[in-house]
Amino acid sequence: MFRRVLGKTLRFVGYTIQYGCIVHCAFEYIGEFVVCFGPSMEPTIVNNVVFSERISRHLYKIQKGDIVIAKSPFDPHVNICKRVIGLEGDKICTSSPSDFFKTHTYVPLGHVWLEGDNHMNSTDSRNYGPIPYALIRGRVCLKLWPLRSFGTLSESPTKRIIKAQSDSDSD
Repeated sequence: MFRRVLGKTLRFVGYTIQYGCIVHCAFEYIGEFVVCFGPSMEPTIVNNVVFSERISRHLYKIQKGDIVIAKSPFDPHVNICKRVIGLEGDKICTSSPSDFFKTHTYVPLGHVWLEGDNHMNSTDSRNYGPIPYALIRGRVCLKLWPLRSFGTLSESPTKRIIKAQSDSDSD
């Protein structure tokens, strides 16, 4: 009787450890579910649950325009959700559109420039500078919740404005 109970308990513990390792590896190397809240990514992401895949990060396939989850450069226990504006070597305009004199900076090797879509209410690389690529946790590829917003992500509102301006200039 005791051996049978001990055997079942050990089997249960063994299965629990195995499945725990599988789940850990899936969340570490494939992707994870992230709750994004706050005003910095409005109107693209407004209090959504998103799926952040990690394969792109491991393969160095993060591109301009991607929305990423990264560790905050101020607090490593906090994740931030921002859009990639520049990759290493890119020249970034750091002044506001109303500034008379434009200032620029270059993104150093191994770093990315992140900004929120809501430029008026976002703490991002304009405040803390470029962040190391190693702080990127994953690329957001899907909105899951609430169900009315289920689907892939839209492009940046500022990109749409720039694209519309360049289309009208070419006409």
